[in-house]
Amino acid sequence: MPAELDGVGAILMTYGSPADAADVGPYLARVRGGREPSEDLVAEFRRRYHAIGGSPLVRITTEQAAALEARLGGAPVAAGMRFSSPTIADALADVARRGARHVVAIVLSPQYSPLLMGGYARAVEAARERMGTDAPQVSVAGAWHDVPEFIEALAFRIRAAIDRQPGPMRDDAPVLLTAHSLPRRIADTEPDYLRQLEETATVGAHAAGLDRDRWTFCWQSAGHEPGEWMKPDFAELMPRIRDRGHTSVLVAPVQFLADHLEILYDIDIAARAQAEAAGLAFARIESLGTLPLFIEALAAVVERTSVASFSGPSQALARS
Repeated sequence: MPAELDGVGAILMTYGSPADAADVGPYLARVRGGREPSEDLVAEFRRRYHAIGGSPLVRITTEQAAALEARLGGAPVAAGMRFSSPTIADALADVARRGARHVVAIVLSPQYSPLLMGGYARAVEAARERMGTDAPQVSVAGAWHDVPEFIEALAFRIRAAIDRQPGPMRDDAPVLLTAHSLPRRIADTEPDYLRQLEETATVGAHAAGLDRDRWTFCWQSAGHEPGEWMKPDFAELMPRIRDRGHTSVLVAPVQFLADHLEILYDIDIAARAQAEAAGLAFARIESLGTLPLFIEALAAVVERTSVASFSGPSQALARS
């Protein structure tokens, strides 16, 4: 590892996933803050996880951490899950054991909501408290939806998906840029978060070269809690797309960065079925995963957060 990177590290944080079918109920309880899920909810999620063969999220996040570590020249990077193993505490202890004294903690959502993502910061602080005097300094990165490399990675995936399609779909298939739905009562308190999501869709579509009348920002994966959720959901857009004379549709998530339940089930199975029921051919972009452009985006987040938060490591991540 280059000497100038000595002491700098990062952790990549996301939700996690059940270890197996037996863990679905306990996992949902952890996500719900300890509230036990109903038997029907557990059964439904077991069905969904079975349909996709289990979530690859932990594996992919670990691969992203390894790719970022390589990009940073060996500066320690680890993956930490909020609701499953390896935990955020595991990740922080790992990078500290490998010499990190200054750690950038990145929530793997480019858009940041203090309300929705504050639990990550609390998990980091709890981990630091348990480590005591051995704990490194940690700065949790805020929103990074405006990092140019992230926008270019998203645009690259959109262009590549369009280029793979047969002629008619390549020429004019509507593109649905999606984000995880929210209860309206929460969305109303988070206008900046909504702005970030909409801005990501707008800038990403422009970078991909999409005409304004070709793309729509919409929502997916509405939850099972009562009350109104954000609209429009992509399910209700499918018949409208058909009624405008189109024969195909492309889905491009602007918030999800790796394959997991909301990609492999909510889009690849449920949205595909909704599209095909409306008579539409269906496609989605490939997830960002370990795309080199995306790893560059994560490196840029580490760099700018380090510059803003730590004295000493601020020049450590300057690009060659």
